[in-house]
Amino acid sequence: MKILAIETSCDETACAVTEGGPSTSSGLRILSNIVSSSEAMHRQTGGIVPEVAAREQLKAIIPIIDKAIQDSRFKIHDIDAMAVTAGPGLVGSLLVGVETARALAYAWGKPIIPVNHLVAHLYANFVSEIPKFPAVGLVVSGGHTDLVFMEGHRKLRLLGTTRDDAAGECFDKCSRWLQLGYPGGPAIAAEAAKFLKRSDLVGKQQGPTLPRPMIDDDTYDFSFSGLKTALRRFAPQGKPLQGLVAEIAHELQEAIVEVLVKRVVRAVEEFKPKSVLLGGGVASNNRLRQLLKSEIRNSKHETKLFIPPIELCTDNAVMIGTAAFYNYSPIPWQKVKANPGLEIV
Repeated sequence: MKILAIETSCDETACAVTEGGPSTSSGLRILSNIVSSSEAMHRQTGGIVPEVAAREQLKAIIPIIDKAIQDSRFKIHDIDAMAVTAGPGLVGSLLVGVETARALAYAWGKPIIPVNHLVAHLYANFVSEIPKFPAVGLVVSGGHTDLVFMEGHRKLRLLGTTRDDAAGECFDKCSRWLQLGYPGGPAIAAEAAKFLKRSDLVGKQQGPTLPRPMIDDDTYDFSFSGLKTALRRFAPQGKPLQGLVAEIAHELQEAIVEVLVKRVVRAVEEFKPKSVLLGGGVASNNRLRQLLKSEIRNSKHETKLFIPPIELCTDNAVMIGTAAFYNYSPIPWQKVKANPGLEIV
């Protein structure tokens, strides 16, 4: 089955063609994967301006779809179905993708599958290899931090979510206060790496010890607003940091990563899953990947960790097509609606 997938939940405009057959033991084939991002434009404003993002997607959507079909080396009549991100996301951006997909599904006579963007992040792990169920999945991005238990396809149970701010949002806001720019995750990680390279400073803490919010609480929920507050108190905007930016970035990254990993490890101990799935933009953070690999490796349970390649951590249409394939449930094009408040379960 060849699926043409569209993703426009935030500032990326993405389209991909994926192919899967009756035997998917080796995963799906990526026939094309095109992503156009307006990140450079949003970097100038220190964050995403929803209206600007949607307007850029209006310009890009048809050329991106044309390019994806051309790169797949197939024709429109070879496409078996369409998939599109229905939510969550920015409503203007979602409408660009949803309305385009609806129009094309009608014009081409193709079945259409609406896809939950958050669930799709977990399915980025199903592209090259098939994780075994049951599985624990962590989706961590700019807008969401969700921990789920997956008994199978369409059988998800929410274990915990953020009570306030997402991990990625914490990275972005703190990066702005430290004057490191946007997007915050990569900027914080790069600055933290500078600190680790300065061996003369490691172990000689001069900056703050930031809290690890709720790390020992008997819950699977997350909270990062207090972490932002703690950093803001130490580094008020406009005040000199006396050369401590790299150390603060390192401490912030450690605080966020330790909380995320501690929750996953606790879920592994309780549910004893066969697989752990990581997904979302923050999944590209090297420190998170390293620490999670180490903890899962040292676990007494036979659990395999799956982490998507970097290019499939950030928003893309391959994960949309993959989620649609494994959860194939087309509906009439008239019933496909954008839902910006859609939750993972």
